[in-house]
Amino acid sequence: MTDMYLISGFLGAGKTTLIQKLLTEAFKSKKVALIENDFGDFSVDAALLREGGYQVRELNAGCICCSLTGDFTTALASLLKTYRPDVVLIEPSGVGKLSDVERACRDRRFATSARITQKITVVDVKRCASYLENFGAFFEDQVRSAGTILLNRTELFPEAVTKAVELVEQLNPSAQVLAEPWKLLTAAEILSLPKETEPTDAQPHEEHTCSCGHHHHHHGHACCCHPHARGGADDTFDTMTLHLPQVFSPEGLGRCLRLLGSECCGQVLRAKGIVETETGFLNVQFLPGEHRFEKTNLQEHELCVIGHDLNRAQITAVFEGVC
Repeated sequence: MTDMYLISGFLGAGKTTLIQKLLTEAFKSKKVALIENDFGDFSVDAALLREGGYQVRELNAGCICCSLTGDFTTALASLLKTYRPDVVLIEPSGVGKLSDVERACRDRRFATSARITQKITVVDVKRCASYLENFGAFFEDQVRSAGTILLNRTELFPEAVTKAVELVEQLNPSAQVLAEPWKLLTAAEILSLPKETEPTDAQPHEEHTCSCGHHHHHHGHACCCHPHARGGADDTFDTMTLHLPQVFSPEGLGRCLRLLGSECCGQVLRAKGIVETETGFLNVQFLPGEHRFEKTNLQEHELCVIGHDLNRAQITAVFEGVC
């Protein structure tokens, strides 16, 4: 029986960092496969994990929800049949709903081959209140559907920890909440928390059209669409992928990313990708008000931008040096 771990969290919360911690500390002796879902067209996370020698399936340009449920179940079925992993780590898009992923994983076709072992949601203590206020339908679902909630960046923003704990405990009082800095937590401690109880009446994969007007793959659960979401991630969030063949100076790249956070570009929530600079290729990670670079062996020229009401022309102009 393959153990499935669902690793959820809003944009930039730290899902991939957690996955890397689990891979290096807990699953070294296991046969592991990963399913990476990215809302954009290009997944730098999948590329980096694949570079590490892991078996990775990518589901891009959408969420494991209405639009990609069929693709997800097909990918999972293929992995289980052909690779026969001990463990499957599933990382949904940061704007995806954990309940949708869980529903797809509980499809009857997987009942004898795989089980959900743990549902973990990563929460950024600095940004969680803002995400709840502005994108509640998605953030709430990720927190309410989790069995374990792992707070991130607690050592950087200790003043935000108490309120973050209160926030997630109000949304999900039954979840196990971990607020310790990650460097003090071992993967074994995270994985030792209570496991999922698999329902005995797994439902066949059914479809219905709910009152929100969206076509759902359904297992007897109520529709999870929320008025905040205006129907789903595709209706709420924008994404664009920039092809950047030019070579940036580190200073010029930093200037572009600072401009990316300005109001004229729209509400940019996340950007990540691989960019070439005068000092080599860099893995670029952007969140509002902050960005970081890391050297990488990957040689790509793509930057994926995710946000709300993006000004595509302005964002393109920023990186073409027009602004």
